[in-house]
This record gives sequence, C-alpha cells and structure tokens, in this order.
Amino acid sequence: MRRRCPTLSELNAFTAAARHLSFSKAGKELFVTQSAISHHIQRLETELGVALFERRTRAVALTPAGQAYYQRVHAAFELLRQGTEAIRAPATERRADRFGS
Repeated sequence: MRRRCPTLSELNAFTAAARHLSFSKAGKELFVTQSAISHHIQRLETELGVALFERRTRAVALTPAGQAYYQRVHAAFELLRQGTEAIRAPATERRADRFGS
C-alpha cells in the first residue's frame, strides 16, 4: 500500500509554525486561521505517526522528530526556491513576452 505524500499546505503550515514556534503567527504569515494551521499539523502528525510539536500553554516547541523533519522540509523548499529562481526569466523578458515584443 502506497502512503500519501503530505500536501504542500500541510508542509507550508508545518514550516511556518516551526519557524515561528507559534500556530497563530504561522496563520498570520499564511493568511489562514490558527485553527487551520493546527488542523494541517494534526493531519501531518497523524500521517507520519509522530508528534512534531510539543503543545504547551500558549506556546509550542518542536520535538526532536519535529526538528529533524523541519531541517529536511526546509531544505527541500529551499531547493524548490533555487530551482525556480534558476529557471525564471528576468522580469524584462517576461514583460516582452506578455506584450509580444
């Protein structure tokens, strides 16, 4: 049986929450509610079968598994960003293509 890959929404929510150590701040960054971030994290943790965050009163902390996963997911997103930048046409070329010049 093939396991599903986490969605980009789940991974985005996870990396934002890990970076801020706050579901509320992650929600503000991604323009969603704290509850949406929490749901994404819960689905991700369920899929992985491991807790990524330790929930505390008014705060969260990454578990060791969460820290390890964050490093890998962050690195993967960085590769995607670099690959996108490497192939993206300069703004002047994009404008010329859009206006048929």
